[in-house]
Amino acid sequence: MTDKRRLVFSVLKFLTSEMESKDLSDDAKESLEVASQCLQSAYSLTLDDKHLTVSKPLDEIFKTATASEPLHKTGPPSAADKEEAENLKTEGNNLMRTEKYPDALLMYSKAIEIDGGNPVFYCNRAAAHSKMNNHHLAIEDCQRAVDMDSNYSKAYGRMGLAYSSLDKHKEAVDNFKKALELEPDNESYKSNLQIAEDKLQTMGSPGGSAAGFPGLGGLTGPGGMDLGNFLNNPQLMNMATTMLQDPNMQNMMSQMMSGMGGGMPGAPPAGVGAPPPGMGAPPQNIESLLQAGQQLAQQMQASNPELVEQLRRQMMGGNPPGSGNDQQPPPGNI
Repeated sequence: MTDKRRLVFSVLKFLTSEMESKDLSDDAKESLEVASQCLQSAYSLTLDDKHLTVSKPLDEIFKTATASEPLHKTGPPSAADKEEAENLKTEGNNLMRTEKYPDALLMYSKAIEIDGGNPVFYCNRAAAHSKMNNHHLAIEDCQRAVDMDSNYSKAYGRMGLAYSSLDKHKEAVDNFKKALELEPDNESYKSNLQIAEDKLQTMGSPGGSAAGFPGLGGLTGPGGMDLGNFLNNPQLMNMATTMLQDPNMQNMMSQMMSGMGGGMPGAPPAGVGAPPPGMGAPPQNIESLLQAGQQLAQQMQASNPELVEQLRRQMMGGNPPGSGNDQQPPPGNI
C-alpha cells in the first residue's frame, strides 16, 4: 500500500503543477482540483505528507520510462481493410455534403473500427460531431487525431472551431495559431484566428468580466444587449453623452421619467414648484407615456442615427439578422 500511496502522492504533485500552468483553462484547472480532492480522500493522504516524496517528478519518470516506446496503435490493417475503410470514409464525406450527419458519423466510426490508426477518420468524425452540436466529442476526436499526427493542421483548425462554438476563445486561439504554424498561407485559419482573437478581447473567457468595468461581463439589457460591452465602447459612450446633453432630449427624458413616477435626478419632489419652461406637464396616462416614448425614439433617430444603429446591433448581439458564426471550416473533408 505504501508504494501505491507514493504513486498517488506523485500524481497529486503532478496535478498541482498542472493547475499552475498557463496552458489550461479555468474549467480544466477546476476539474484537476476535483480530481486531486478525490484522490486525497480515496487514499487518505494530503500534499503535506512529504515523507511520500520521490526523487523525480512523475512526468520525468514517465518520459524516461517511455522514451523508446512509440505511441501504441492497433495492428496494421491489411490492404483490403484499408481499402474498405477508405470507401467508408468516402461514403461518409458524401453523406456530409447532403447534410446527413448521423449517417456520416456512422460511416466514419465504421472506418475507425477497421483502421483505428488513421487520424483522418477521427478528424472527419469530429466534423460530423460539430455539425450535430456535439462540440466536446469533436474536440476529443481532434485530440486523438493530433495524438497520432502532431502536424495535422486540419485537426487543429477543427478543434479551434469546436472551442469557438463552446465560447472557449482562448483555446480556440491557441489551436488556430497551431494550425497556422503548419499552414501559414491558409486564409481560413487566418480569418478564424482573427475572429477568435476579437471575441477573446471583447467577450473574454466564460465567466470573465468586461475590461474597465469589472463584474459587467455578460450583463445583458433589453433584447439581450450586452451592457458591459456597450459601457466599454468609448465611441458609443461619447455619442450617448453628446446626445443626452441636448436640451430637447433632456426634456423628453424628464417627461418619461415623471410619467413612470420617477423624475430626473435632483428634480424637486412631486407637487413642489412648476415644471421648467418648455418642459410641459408630465404624462398623465399610459397613452401619453407611449407617445412620449415614441417622440424620444424619433428624436434619437433624428439627432444621432449612428448611435441608434449601434444600439440596434448591440441588442442583436453584434450580428445583423440572419447572421451566424462567421468562422469557416477548413475546405474539404480529406
